[in-house]
Amino acid sequence: MNHEALRVIRDEHASLAAMLQSLMQMVRRGPDPEGTGQSELFFDVLRAMLFYIDEFPEKHHHPKESDLLFPRVARVAPHTMAAIDQLERDHMQGELRVRELMHLLMAWELLGDTRRQAFEDEVTRYVDFYLEHMRLEESVILPEAEKSLTDADWHALNAAFATNQDPLNSRVPRDPQFDRLFTRIVMRAPAPVGLGQG
Repeated sequence: MNHEALRVIRDEHASLAAMLQSLMQMVRRGPDPEGTGQSELFFDVLRAMLFYIDEFPEKHHHPKESDLLFPRVARVAPHTMAAIDQLERDHMQGELRVRELMHLLMAWELLGDTRRQAFEDEVTRYVDFYLEHMRLEESVILPEAEKSLTDADWHALNAAFATNQDPLNSRVPRDPQFDRLFTRIVMRAPAPVGLGQG
């Protein structure tokens, strides 16, 4: 049976990992490395990236994992409960952490460079946290799901994840409401997500 849900989850993880990599590249480069007066653009793109994380993974991707995938895996593979507990704690913290990053970014933008280090430190911790979260899912939960879930489980998961429309995934139709967000990020962020200067 085709496990479309696994492809969707892995694609969304890949989009998010690329976003996080681009975010870190921008933060390391800083708001205006060549003195071109582009700092407003820098903060605008970072806000758009954090909004994407808050809007798509937190509201669409994580709830389906928590409500549909994890309970099924826990039922057939109880030895994964420690990992599932950790992932659920991560999901509960995720939205709060990205909102805190938005606040720290605004503090840096509006109050100046004395607030830069706090944002840089927290964004580094957040990216490490998120990459580890996805690694745990992909190394423990997804292989166990692939091995142990029934056709009925996969039918339900495939149907649920098929409705996801990640605005950064070119393989799925993009919800028109995300067009401005997609354009802002892709045209201005550096590779691997965007076409902006690296």
